[in-house]
Amino acid sequence: MDMPTAITLLAKALGAALVMAIGSIAPALGEGNAVCKALEGIARQPEASSDLRSTMILGCAITESTGIYSLLIAMLILFAL
Repeated sequence: MDMPTAITLLAKALGAALVMAIGSIAPALGEGNAVCKALEGIARQPEASSDLRSTMILGCAITESTGIYSLLIAMLILFAL
């Protein structure tokens, strides 16, 4: 393997690792914050728990999709470029 090919492979690996690091930390923090606030709301108003729970689950699903998008981008960096 020549040097330019090795540098290209290294750049791809580092780029994919950076995408996954940022793309997995942000959804984790967002989901944790959403669950924390939903639990606080349920503790304050137990009668609204079903509304809060359904809204929290929908929000967590949308937040998790950003992590899946970052996985897709990392795969594209590794294998398509």
